[in-house]
Amino acid sequence: MEKILIDGGKPLVGEIETSGMKNAALPIIFGCLLVKDRCVIENLPEIDDVEVSLQILADMGARIEQIDRTTYAIDCTKVRGGSSSLELVRRLRASYYLLGAEIGRYGKAYVGSPGGCDFGCRPIDQHIKGFEALGCTVRMDGNYVEAVAHSGLQGTNIFFDLVSVGATMNVMLAAVCAPGVTVIENAAREPHIVDLANFLNTCGGQISGAGTDTIKIKGVTELHGCSYAIIPDMIEAGTYMIAAAATGGRLKITNVIPKHLESITSKLCEMGVTVTEGDDFVEVSLEGKLTRTNVKTLPYPGFPTDMQPQMAVLMCLADGISKMHESVFDNRFRYTEELIRMGALIKVSGKTAIIEGKPALNPARVRAVDLRAGAAMVIAGLATKGVTEIDNIRLIERGYDDLVGKLRNCGADIRKESVG
Repeated sequence: MEKILIDGGKPLVGEIETSGMKNAALPIIFGCLLVKDRCVIENLPEIDDVEVSLQILADMGARIEQIDRTTYAIDCTKVRGGSSSLELVRRLRASYYLLGAEIGRYGKAYVGSPGGCDFGCRPIDQHIKGFEALGCTVRMDGNYVEAVAHSGLQGTNIFFDLVSVGATMNVMLAAVCAPGVTVIENAAREPHIVDLANFLNTCGGQISGAGTDTIKIKGVTELHGCSYAIIPDMIEAGTYMIAAAATGGRLKITNVIPKHLESITSKLCEMGVTVTEGDDFVEVSLEGKLTRTNVKTLPYPGFPTDMQPQMAVLMCLADGISKMHESVFDNRFRYTEELIRMGALIKVSGKTAIIEGKPALNPARVRAVDLRAGAAMVIAGLATKGVTEIDNIRLIERGYDDLVGKLRNCGADIRKESVG
């Protein structure tokens, strides 16, 4: 076990390169299960969730070869369906993409119930609705989800009752090789959905409309291997953008797609932060005071729920009273108790947090309660004079590639230490 120690109050200055997107990497890794061939996946972030995903496939019989730090060859020719480790799948939420991939390859799936960060009730009912529309019978018990297409898969029309990123991608995985045409309506539009569609199409799939609310999938008989590079992680980039503003620094964040950051950029500018965009970078600086703002999380292209805790830290330092409304997940404000330990003035009522800004927070010992909340604690520590200790950092390392090293290279006094 390790903790992070930050002697904060120093502006971040320099350049940070964004790694590949976690939320695209995991479904693409599991999507390799659909391919009885060798896929070379580039720009994979070096994070715990990627390591666990690769280990799940390896335990199922995949041949995994690390080519360099961010590139892996994945050969799923001899993978055994229904053989994933319950212990491993419980370690990440994205393990539910095994369901869609196994259904798409074998016409049946047997996968342990997923784990990951706890944001309250996050049912997979829309996933199940999609699988059933494709011809599956789905059964759930306490530990496993089983789906079987007794009469084979068949393309169909699916209308989701609510926008679900996971369900959209899972149905894409299940339907890419299903006979006929599948149309997903009220589909999620996130960039990682487009990335998954591009990967499957590079393997021979026929998917159109990804990035809109209607996706059309013409089933193909089989997929072939390919080489594919994961898109940059907009949540990692957004985290560093907010860290630059919170510390009054100046950061150039490279390997980004600025369009993916528009909702974050807009709110930062509203708070008095200067954001300059280039073709594949953004530069962020703050010279004056932060001003209050209101944020409501929404599906893409709205403000992302995965940036909510980080933005709340900035609100804690802004002049005036800000409001943060969470519309995607329940129970995502647990981290506010940790910020209150640092002197933050926050009142939570249901899905809304009212935050009264103040010039500075106080150093304290806090913990990461989930992945993005952990990143928020790091930002708070960077912006606060004195030493902040952050426990339970394994949750942070699930989704950030070399967070400590990247921040240290930009002037942060930050290090990891063993606990006990």
